[in-house]
Amino acid sequence: MTNQTIPLDAETKAIEMPEDHRDELRLWLRLLTCSTLIEGEVRRRLRDRFDVTLPRFDLMAQLDRTPEGMTLSDLSKRMMVSNGNLTSLVDRLVASGHIERRVSEIDRRAQIVNLTPAGRTEFRAMAAEHEAWIAEIFGGLTQREQKDLMRLLAKTKLSARNAIVGVAQ
Repeated sequence: MTNQTIPLDAETKAIEMPEDHRDELRLWLRLLTCSTLIEGEVRRRLRDRFDVTLPRFDLMAQLDRTPEGMTLSDLSKRMMVSNGNLTSLVDRLVASGHIERRVSEIDRRAQIVNLTPAGRTEFRAMAAEHEAWIAEIFGGLTQREQKDLMRLLAKTKLSARNAIVGVAQ
């Protein structure tokens, strides 16, 4: 038997040689900080300007993209939230007149929700301001820097998905 060096997997390497991961950890913390800062500011502005929460805004955004409405099950998959969390959001938006709920003609057990005309009008006003806020937040980056960041983040997303798939196998 030869005395070969066996390459370390990422988990073992992180435990045995943590200094090798300093840059990756710093990058992860930088990404998390940026995401948290931006999300916090968007939440604050939605609350202050429209008295709406980010989850309500996100739900309305999903419904704005599908004028024919969506089942609660499809909405929960798209929003990556449980049906229980979604039900309370839907109930509040029905009560405020932003969305309506009806029984599916295809499957009587399913409910379809969609924006009311007033809900759609109000959402689109919020969405326009939201878009302006995001442009303002990223305004310190040139167009070239934004494109570079998009490219690098797409590569990061693929790397993360590949790592997750690798762990699941």
